[in-house]
Amino acid sequence: MDSLKELYKIGRGPSSSHTMGPERAARDFIRLVPNADGYRVIFYGSLALTGKGHLSDFAVSSVLGAEKTQIIFEKQTQQLPHPNTMRICAVDSEGNVVKERTYLSVGGGSIRALDEKEERSRSVYPFCSFREIREACEREGLTIDEFVFRYDDGDIKDYLKRVWRSMQDTIARGLNKTGELPGDLHILRKAKTLSFSIAGESAAAREKRTVCSYAFATAEENASGGTVVTAPTCGASGVLPAVLQYLNKRLDLSEETVVSALATAGLVGNVVKRNASVSGAEAGCQAEIGTATAMAAAAACRIYGYSLEETEYAAEIALEHQLGLTCDPVHGYVQIPCIERNAVAALRALDSAELAHVLSGTRKISFDLIVKTMYETGRDLNARYRETSEGGLAETYGKGC
Repeated sequence: MDSLKELYKIGRGPSSSHTMGPERAARDFIRLVPNADGYRVIFYGSLALTGKGHLSDFAVSSVLGAEKTQIIFEKQTQQLPHPNTMRICAVDSEGNVVKERTYLSVGGGSIRALDEKEERSRSVYPFCSFREIREACEREGLTIDEFVFRYDDGDIKDYLKRVWRSMQDTIARGLNKTGELPGDLHILRKAKTLSFSIAGESAAAREKRTVCSYAFATAEENASGGTVVTAPTCGASGVLPAVLQYLNKRLDLSEETVVSALATAGLVGNVVKRNASVSGAEAGCQAEIGTATAMAAAAACRIYGYSLEETEYAAEIALEHQLGLTCDPVHGYVQIPCIERNAVAALRALDSAELAHVLSGTRKISFDLIVKTMYETGRDLNARYRETSEGGLAETYGKGC
């Protein structure tokens, strides 16, 4: 598995696969052909169907040069190596292609050129399954975060500190902004409203509202193209920060504790990314929000000091009960149902941790099994429900009841 630096990426929203990925592909291509007369970018699959709402065209043209770049959304091609496929061509003054390259945006901001073997150069971990990791931890008396610190890059703690600061900055920005989000849905920002106290509310209601305010703050910043951390994606970037900030405020956590929680969550996300997918276009929103919920549940367990068994159980519960979750962004924006979904998932992550603690020792399903099941479920989902905006809420929105 790759370093957690490849899971937690700090960058611009609203989509890791549709914005960050294409931008990285454009930067890779312009490095190969820096002085072309012009560029032609062809988006296929989910990139073609929802690229406008995800600002895919803006992401690549900002790198290649808007005046030199022709954008084509090719929506008809069906047989693709990945649902997020794009081709970048360098053209001469007469429009003839002088070089081209096909890229796959495989989720979480990661890309792969089709003419290259899948890179494993960042592989730093000796194990790929949670079972192998658990057995190694039990054998050597390690917690999950200690396992991360043993095998990941030597500066991973400093990197995770930067990730945490970025998450906090994003929440702070989101809580202080009002008005409408970009796009034609006219969605009002709600994070600041959620942060206000409500007269007569119970302590439990206040805590849930607070968690939701943090998730909304991050998800709204993402939807407006602000800076977020992929955890594991931009579309699901509000879940883990909301849980961490809530527990940080409530328990006055040290930075070291949060870093350990980020390491624990990251390894859980890495297992999913390595053995299944974190791409909504490939496996539905269960791959994005489901993975984020499992990561946040594991982080909460680390903060609470729960056992390895309880941590696996919490991550398994969190992902299991997101199985079948579709990716159906209205108009291709990461707004409806994505923003509310982050808040609901943050609450579910906290509940999963508590449930695993109470039911410790009764688990029947392994985390690896639920990851395998999620991936198979995602591959069986009709393409209409995998980030194409052709089915589900994206298709029925505006039709009325």
